[in-house]
Amino acid sequence: MSDLYFGTDLFSEFDRLQQQMAQLFGGFPSSIRAGRFGAFPQINIGATDESIEIVAFAPGINATELDVSIDRGLLTISGERKATQPDTGSETRTYVQERFVGTFRRVIELPDTADPDKVQARYENGCLSISVGKRESSKPRAITVQ
Repeated sequence: MSDLYFGTDLFSEFDRLQQQMAQLFGGFPSSIRAGRFGAFPQINIGATDESIEIVAFAPGINATELDVSIDRGLLTISGERKATQPDTGSETRTYVQERFVGTFRRVIELPDTADPDKVQARYENGCLSISVGKRESSKPRAITVQ
């Protein structure tokens, strides 16, 4: 066995193990600052002085099948993406399927500054945009020096 073969095989085994771990522990919340490899939908998280902005990239999903909720500081995005091509029977053999199909759930831990009463969600062009307002006490304010 050559070193080159062993190195390539070892990395593919680590990749496989990491994917299995991500599937196994998929229900645990991820930090607002960290993402999981291979998670669906992929997300971007940012903030303004007024709100926390989350964009989930979820093309090919009907907006009525998306569920967004906040409970105890955890934002949950869940739903299902169905197959785009009909099942043509046992004659069709699939060789590669890179598009994710099935149910999904992402849980994001929000900071204490998030106000669960100030949430807006919009799905457009395959992007789910969620805006979570910040509590008034956490917003920056100018202090007059006397």
